[in-house]
Amino acid sequence: MLRRACLLSPLLGTVLPALAQAPAPALQLRTVQQSGSLVKYDPDGSPSRPGLCLEILRAVEKVDPGLRFTGLDQQVPLKRVERLLADGLVDVFFCLLRSPERERQWRYVPVPLYVVRHVVVQRSDDTRRMETLTELAAASRTKPVLVMRGTALARRLTAANVVINEVGSEREALEMLTRGRADAIYGQDINLQRQVAETRLADKVRVGRNAFHEEPQYVALRADLPAAHEERLLQALKRLERDGQLRQLADKYR
Repeated sequence: MLRRACLLSPLLGTVLPALAQAPAPALQLRTVQQSGSLVKYDPDGSPSRPGLCLEILRAVEKVDPGLRFTGLDQQVPLKRVERLLADGLVDVFFCLLRSPERERQWRYVPVPLYVVRHVVVQRSDDTRRMETLTELAAASRTKPVLVMRGTALARRLTAANVVINEVGSEREALEMLTRGRADAIYGQDINLQRQVAETRLADKVRVGRNAFHEEPQYVALRADLPAAHEERLLQALKRLERDGQLRQLADKYR
């Protein structure tokens, strides 16, 4: 018996490490792209800038080669994304803000992907101060504040008694602002800064330096996604966070 154990010992020494390094089984998770948010998903962007959230998704696939995301040929508005998650018709979505209402309908992987700052954009010649929600609410009684349709930002303003006008995109909002149809846009710095640069409006509008609120974007999960799938995503995202890749990708789009 001792002789047999001695013979098996070298064999186990080679088999066990191989088993430990065996790749995780293939896993496909359903998702979609969000339309109207080019910082997140830019179907017409260059291969080097396809959108921050799509790049994070691809980075997850790279660190976990057995993990793949399907459904990226679909581009749907944010409201539709929320319905798909709530109804369990997609498994995951990159990237979404957290709110109590949303957390009652689905879950989140607890690794922040990047942080957005809520800022106000005004015309360059408008010298009024809009640095608090109280000041924004007062200004909105003359002209509603523009905010992206169906977002948590819109609900935040409504709760603060700010009169709002919801629009489909930052570009539409900037056009309305420069034409005088509105006096302020409330939105995410990373989105608004990109649109100001791309539309060459830096001499006509100014992005406020004051941050009304800061909050991270996360990966959202359907409520009944198996815990093993969530753990696999969690480990991939932790590796990207630890290696600094999440920060590098966010910096690329600022």
